Amino acid sequence: MGALDGRVAIITGAGRGLGREHALLFAAEGAKVVINDLGGDPHGEGADRAPAQQVVDEIVAMGGEAVAHTESCSDWEGAGRLVQLALDTFGDLHVLVNNAGILRDKMLVNMGPDEWDAVINVHLRGHFAPTRHAAGYWREQVKAGNEVKAAIINTSSGAGIIGNVGQLNYGAAKAGIAAMTIIEALELSRYGVRANAIAPVARTRLTLETPGMDEMVAAPEDAAEFDKFHPGNVSPLVAYLATADCPFNGGVFHVGGGEVGLFTNWTLPERLYNDDRWTVEELAAAAPKLLEGRHAIASEGFTIRETLEGFVD
Repeated sequence: MGALDGRVAIITGAGRGLGREHALLFAAEGAKVVINDLGGDPHGEGADRAPAQQVVDEIVAMGGEAVAHTESCSDWEGAGRLVQLALDTFGDLHVLVNNAGILRDKMLVNMGPDEWDAVINVHLRGHFAPTRHAAGYWREQVKAGNEVKAAIINTSSGAGIIGNVGQLNYGAAKAGIAAMTIIEALELSRYGVRANAIAPVARTRLTLETPGMDEMVAAPEDAAEFDKFHPGNVSPLVAYLATADCPFNGGVFHVGGGEVGLFTNWTLPERLYNDDRWTVEELAAAAPKLLEGRHAIASEGFTIRETLEGFVD
């Protein structure tokens, strides 16, 4: 018996990288999987049906069930057809893993609207559109008197939670995805739907787009050594979050290598109080106290690269 026996899952961006690893593990754990992948390059250009179909073929060869969907998950009608494909092929839908993404990295002073819009569209709209169609289905199931135990797993990033130089568009999208996850958890729990997100640390096409990152996340020369950056290390958490009785809801998880952690949302460790409206002069004198005990991420220039360096150590 697998942990996902009888579950039907959609995984976007499942033709390569993290999505492919998720799909293979889901199938090994007994899920029936819809493999969505447009087949574009890391910048979101082009299309190729082959990656999605290749993963389907791998799953079928191992005795599992899968079907390919090769439209963009950010296309509203295409996302509707994606959900309908799961229902038509497998009769139900229990899990949605939003994983598809692209990069168009540039510094703010060099970024144009095309770089901004493309990344925001694939990440934010590409999460919203499938989720909206899936949520509509689950709501109708509850209205019809059927029990729903569904799960949404979104893909955020440390670039959105911590920040990273040169990734304003990507980081903004990933921060938005973390916020979406929390709100989805609040709104959809009444329908039996849980929503969580992951911020993965792994070697993928997108990771390798960052200059110098290929050496940092390279596979170990010794095949017997644990490969901390292998994307497959992330997938067990995704599968766990997809199980019917997983208790987590509204969480954003750090995951990579042998590490799993739960981020604390924006916190408010200290406040200043006044009996009346603050003046500028009063704030100039009192506000620096808010920095006491605060982790100086911004002032120290903490970056994703430094996070990875610590992960390696």
